Amino acid sequence: MEAAARRAGRSPSEIELMGVTKQVEPRRIREAYEAGLRRFGENRVQEFAEKVNLLRDLPEAQFHLIGHLQTNKATRAAELFSAVDSLDSLRLAEKLNSAAATLGKKLPALIEVNLAAETAKSGLAPDSPELEELLAAAPRLSALEFRGLMAIPPHTGDPEGARPYFRRLREFRDHIAARDLPGIALQTLSIGMSHDFEVAIEEGATCVRLGAAIFGDRHRKPAA
Repeated sequence: MEAAARRAGRSPSEIELMGVTKQVEPRRIREAYEAGLRRFGENRVQEFAEKVNLLRDLPEAQFHLIGHLQTNKATRAAELFSAVDSLDSLRLAEKLNSAAATLGKKLPALIEVNLAAETAKSGLAPDSPELEELLAAAPRLSALEFRGLMAIPPHTGDPEGARPYFRRLREFRDHIAARDLPGIALQTLSIGMSHDFEVAIEEGATCVRLGAAIFGDRHRKPAA
């Protein structure tokens, strides 16, 4: 991460590391915390609900939901997570806003952008009317804090294949920021995973989400 930041003429302090803990047991999350990691990303509400009681004593840990969230689980997500980084509809934003307001909390959120219009992925297309509706609604969603954008580009074997998508998202973020919309802050650009995070940092990432690079392949069966 530091080398990639230096290549881009950036300070490494500008980039936050998120450990993706999908299918990672609480013991290993605790080990990562003790090693200095403070920000964690979970993909599913139910999976984290089964872990959370074993992790409540980690005072500085922040757990973000980074996977797709169904609206019927918005209330539980607002209860469990420090932030939701996969906001992909106005309806979901309204549900989260209502739940956070009831809890008396401000819930940080990132808007998920579907850069390549992939039908198998969540997120809003950059030029979609739905995204404009969400941006326009921000001032009345007072229990949410819109902090930036998140994206997962099409997977390519070569990390360089992700560069045009990362660059496009950064430029799109800058375009929205230039409009100075009320209720919208865009300091966060959450892009880059284990195989392409260096390219993401070179293209402006402020948060990279690493799972396999930290915890190894979670799909392999443990040795007997």
